[in-house]
Amino acid sequence: MSTSQDLMKPDGEVNPIDTDYQVGQDNIVVKLGPLGLDIHNRVFAIAGLAVILFVAVTLLFQNQMEPLFEALRDWLTAHLDWFFMTAGNIFVLVCLVLAVSPLGRVRLGGTEAKPDYSYAGWFSMLFAAGMGIGLMFYGVSEPLSHFGSAMGGTASEAGVRTDWAPLGAAADDPEAARRLAMAATIYHWGLHPWAIYAVLALGLALFSFNKGLPLTIRSVFYPLLGERIWGWPGHLIDILAILATMFGLATSLGLGASQAASGLNHLLGVPLGDTTQIVLVVFITAIALVSVVAGLDAGVKRLSEINMALAIGLLLFVILVGPTVAILTGFFANLGAYAQHLPALAMPFGREDTNFSQGWTAFYWAWWISWSPFVGMFIARVSRGRTVREFIVSVLLVPSLACVLWMTVFGGTAITQVVSQGYEAVVGAELPLQLFLMLEALPLAGISSFIAIVLVVVFFVTSSDSGSLVIDVIAAGGKVDAPTPQRVFWCTFEGLVAIALILGGGLVALQAMAVSAGFPFAIVLLVSTVALVKGLLTEPRG
Repeated sequence: MSTSQDLMKPDGEVNPIDTDYQVGQDNIVVKLGPLGLDIHNRVFAIAGLAVILFVAVTLLFQNQMEPLFEALRDWLTAHLDWFFMTAGNIFVLVCLVLAVSPLGRVRLGGTEAKPDYSYAGWFSMLFAAGMGIGLMFYGVSEPLSHFGSAMGGTASEAGVRTDWAPLGAAADDPEAARRLAMAATIYHWGLHPWAIYAVLALGLALFSFNKGLPLTIRSVFYPLLGERIWGWPGHLIDILAILATMFGLATSLGLGASQAASGLNHLLGVPLGDTTQIVLVVFITAIALVSVVAGLDAGVKRLSEINMALAIGLLLFVILVGPTVAILTGFFANLGAYAQHLPALAMPFGREDTNFSQGWTAFYWAWWISWSPFVGMFIARVSRGRTVREFIVSVLLVPSLACVLWMTVFGGTAITQVVSQGYEAVVGAELPLQLFLMLEALPLAGISSFIAIVLVVVFFVTSSDSGSLVIDVIAAGGKVDAPTPQRVFWCTFEGLVAIALILGGGLVALQAMAVSAGFPFAIVLLVSTVALVKGLLTEPRG
């Protein structure tokens, strides 16, 4: 059983422990390790050694690893796209059923629990969780790629297979192609990814706040495994969560380094190549380490505030100086197109547009699943006092709408530049560069591009810092105040994994590891939905 400090609420009280879920003192899983480290010995050791071994092998056999990563990515996405798409649909359906069922009245923290944050503060944090390197990298490139494909082109860049013709060709109608492209993009950034996060976040919040168990992935499985969560079944769950999060973060960090390098080359003429990306990873990881040592309030919180201000500023800038009317009207039109095409886009079987489902959707769903411990734990920690219905509606809708707005502003502006202004340069560019070429066609391009680079870097830092905190919490058996050296360890190796993947195959390697880590953890998440429902059924509703 975790200590009382592990179960502290933000207001300093101790969470009540449901007697059905109590574990004995003999089952303590968090032990004081050597060198003052407070770790879960087996989980930390196995996960840490696996990450070290992966980095060593990838760096020693770089030339051999690239074709291996490519073959691994292609096989997994070609054979398991139906599995990832089905799993994503299940998570959405589970969330919707819970929201409308009597279980929606269950309150996280107990019937008398009060929210720790106001609606404004809570929504802003949910919005912050929805912003990341992925939106910077794909905000222009994904809508533009889908638009080019719907118009009859292939638009295949940076190892992403994009030659698809979903839901019928739209080559003779640019406006229909625009709506189709935005619907496909929103499908990847809307309800499905946030349902993935919501299922795990809800389970973590329920079993931590209501049942008094440690804030770690194994706790969600208590209704199914009982006391065995403190043994090897629980160890394995947490190890898979650590590895999934590590490779999901490394994918994001690799994308961030690629985009920052492209921006620096475009703006300042800095040479492209692996060396520049590696220098960026080392530099930004060093900043993240400083943030780790500074602590949560002085480090992550301050950087997140800077991040949010820059992101909102860049968003408003593009709205004001870009095609403002098209952006504002496009937001609602894109939502309508998403609702119209969602059933066909989400169909996992009998698809003709296999390059879309395999080259985009399977990768995305695996990436989101690998990110779910990271985002899920963040959402859980700020959601005490909310009802299940309130939680699901907010977690699904607020960040989804933020993502739709972002994609509409950046992707919609790029498509307008191509259709209305004949700006072809952005179409043929590689994916990491397309954001900067879109900004180049707007006023004050130098300033906005510099801000975009800074934004990518700060996203990079906050992801690395926050990710190391989440991994450390899992590795320490749910303790939220484990010693700083452990977070330094995880933060350092996040950077090393990203470097290894950059040298071992670049974007292809990043995608391969996201899919590889996402597959086994998708099974963990599917089983966790059963445990979540069983846990909710034991709670008072009112």
